[in-house]
Amino acid sequence: MPLPILTRAAHFLATSCIALGLSIPAGHAQDQGGAAIGETAPPAAQGAPAAEPGAASAPANDQSAAAAPAASSVATPDLSSAGEWQTSMSLTEPSKYPPDFQHYDYVNPDAPKGGTLNSVATGSYDSFNPFVVRGTPAAGLVNFGGGLLYDTLMEQSTDEASVSHAMIAEAVRFPEDDSFVTFRLNPKARFHDGEPITVEDVIWSFDTLKELHPQWATYYKNVVKAEKTGEREVTFTFDQTGNRELPHIMGDLTVLPKHWWEGSGPDGKTRDISQPSLEPPLGSGPYKIGRFVTGQSIEWDRVEDYWGADVATHKGRYNYDKIDYTYIRDSNAAWEAFKKGGLNDYRIENSSRRWSTEYDFPAFQAGQVKKTTIPSHQVESMQAYVMNNRLPKFQDRRVRQALTLAFNFEDMNRTLFFGLNQRISSHFANSELAATGLPSERELKFLEPLKSEIPPEVFTKEFELPVYEDNRSVRDNLRQALELLKEAGYELKGTKLVDAKTGQQFSIEMLGNDPTDARVLQPYADSLKRLGIDASIRIVDTNQFIERLTNFDFEMVGMKYYPQSMSPGNEQRDFWSSGAADAPGSRNYAGIKNPATDKLINDIVYAKERDDLVAATRALDRVMLWEYYVVPQWYRAETWLAYWDKFGMSGRRPGYSEIDPFAWWIKSAEKAATN
Repeated sequence: MPLPILTRAAHFLATSCIALGLSIPAGHAQDQGGAAIGETAPPAAQGAPAAEPGAASAPANDQSAAAAPAASSVATPDLSSAGEWQTSMSLTEPSKYPPDFQHYDYVNPDAPKGGTLNSVATGSYDSFNPFVVRGTPAAGLVNFGGGLLYDTLMEQSTDEASVSHAMIAEAVRFPEDDSFVTFRLNPKARFHDGEPITVEDVIWSFDTLKELHPQWATYYKNVVKAEKTGEREVTFTFDQTGNRELPHIMGDLTVLPKHWWEGSGPDGKTRDISQPSLEPPLGSGPYKIGRFVTGQSIEWDRVEDYWGADVATHKGRYNYDKIDYTYIRDSNAAWEAFKKGGLNDYRIENSSRRWSTEYDFPAFQAGQVKKTTIPSHQVESMQAYVMNNRLPKFQDRRVRQALTLAFNFEDMNRTLFFGLNQRISSHFANSELAATGLPSERELKFLEPLKSEIPPEVFTKEFELPVYEDNRSVRDNLRQALELLKEAGYELKGTKLVDAKTGQQFSIEMLGNDPTDARVLQPYADSLKRLGIDASIRIVDTNQFIERLTNFDFEMVGMKYYPQSMSPGNEQRDFWSSGAADAPGSRNYAGIKNPATDKLINDIVYAKERDDLVAATRALDRVMLWEYYVVPQWYRAETWLAYWDKFGMSGRRPGYSEIDPFAWWIKSAEKAATN
């Protein structure tokens, strides 16, 4: 399904931690791309492209293999075939909350409002329009989901996996074949200027977003029509049946104010949503843009008369009067800002060294700063050194395997990470979706038809990464890597590994955007140099880094992929499909173009039962591992949270997102409320 990264709490974690060397637990990033920074890399740098994935390649099923018919030629579906109206949707188990629930179990519904939450971001920004390719949006804005400014039709739950609850839409219904979905809008839903959110706004938002960005065009590829089918009802018609995710995908639609965007700006000209802009937009969410200094800071002000304050998913949340972002230069500066206080009130720590040895500053010793470890039960997405497989040098599987053999995880874990990290060996680690052992009978149902297209080891061997136990294993692994490189057409000339035909030395440039990135790039570069590879590191500023990732202008980058959900689906196309490989801004960073993975992705999308979904996901995981598209790094199945002791907390945590900063409140506001 659309990844578990759509809540504002998730967005805030991502925005607060991105590009600062801070880790974000799986499921906590919303608007960030996939760049890796620091030891346990968060998904991407602030402002990185992040539109949710779409059907970048047509499914093998003939339901959508043909071009979708023009919207005008699509008949309105038989609405009588839709099911009953419901206030929640789930791709797995029914929600634990009844239709009339008042608030999440973990929140304090009477939490006081007030105070300021301070955070930092790195780099700069030059736009308040996150929906276009150009420009770097300010912290708090996202190009998928609502961010701080906008509401969506439905809102993904912070407390349950694969569940969405009513938001702008007070109810939803769809037929058993999932051929369309109808949303009934909440009559209370308003934009910040008091104008009601209408069906026309929903349709305009859908049509406009599809035109603004290629990611939206592919994401909504199978949605062929949006139309008004009642006074407060909007229906989306699909060009296929059996895709259970499509109703959920439409529930995540960000609804924009048509009247504002089609109106005149301060300059008297009609606003142009296709261009970057620094005019604060009209929104509908719990916050609006307040004071700002372009590229340096932005303040978000709580909307006093916010229409959704008492909606069940919001009750007891969004308690800060202000959220202040200050832009700083790098992760070291962010750390210093946190220690000093007043600029960064909490952080998700990703450095084992820092967590183990540097929390001894005066404020921590005085009890003003606290830290806690939170076990993670979420899917851990792949963190790796990602090769750009679009480049000829990486297109030979033997080369990619050799580069995997050259990575000495054990030494880095011992010398850099205090032994606190685990080796990651799956794109869906820490979950039942990860491939283990040999393929099961159900997996073989998906793998056997691809036998001639995938590595033979998929069927005969358990995938295992090299282990560096001692000096002998170092020599053995590097020797095996060199043999593979020789088979691929390279040879050693002196201390240089060169192409046997051209005599050109094999070289790899590793890309980063923070000086601390060298800490996790240099040891691997040193290992590659032992093979005769000219491995270098290039650190660029955050904006350039984002631009290069967007356009796949890199050779290798350390990164953590977007968080994975327990119900993978359409988003896998944006991660791994051939159609997304050359689409700027997609999240197929590795540039995978493999008909076999395309077919397995479709098997996931069209899985009719949970067992088939799990088996197809494991099969996809298994094939990609044996193709060695990336060099897997590590993960940590826990979150390290540090915070200044200014927050009130309920003592309970959300069952899915694990951390929800918007369920906290400022203690001083609590005291003021009692006086």
